[in-house]
Amino acid sequence: MECHKCSSNCSSRSPGFFPKFLRKYLKKPLETVTEPDKIHKIALVGMPNVGKSVVFNGLTGTYVTVSNYPGTTVEVSRGEARLGGTPIAIVDTPGMYSLIPITEEEKVSRDLLMNESFDLVVHVVDAKNLSRMLPLTFQLMETGLPVLLAINMMDEAKQLGLDIEAEDLETKLGIPIVTMAAALNQGLRHLKARIVDYVESRDLSATHREGYLQNRVSIF
Repeated sequence: MECHKCSSNCSSRSPGFFPKFLRKYLKKPLETVTEPDKIHKIALVGMPNVGKSVVFNGLTGTYVTVSNYPGTTVEVSRGEARLGGTPIAIVDTPGMYSLIPITEEEKVSRDLLMNESFDLVVHVVDAKNLSRMLPLTFQLMETGLPVLLAINMMDEAKQLGLDIEAEDLETKLGIPIVTMAAALNQGLRHLKARIVDYVESRDLSATHREGYLQNRVSIF
């Protein structure tokens, strides 16, 4: 069909033009659809019983889907959040003690971290047992993954008389650290702010992604 170069009726010139009978099938206006690769994605990692699920629920609210990881009976929870206006996809990985898997749950978590591209990995730990959990933090850092350490259950640690110098630890490790008591809704706002600051300031270009993906594979 010959183009008459009209300025008002041609759909190629007017993004808002759409036949009336098709408009009802559009969930969002075309110009507001967010491209999937533009959405930041973070993973929550941690040993069992550190409050990771509480943190996940605090970040995502009710927007959660639970499904089995392909080829396994291990459940993986995925949710979405809009933190400070920034859309973020969040994956709650199964509990793990090490990147060298023993259980099926640990293998699923390891595979998720190795096979999917994450803008940030939030390692949730129990403040009462920090020294026992930091080795996993070191493993995550060694893979080249961007890591934020979320020290949870600070209220219980204080009851035991434990004092954690988070600022000093952050300087020594060279990664962002947030202290919190997720069950009491303490520190969640700070965690959200640190996540947004990190993912928005980090330049994850295609070249950078390829670089750290190759680095992760080489370690294993």
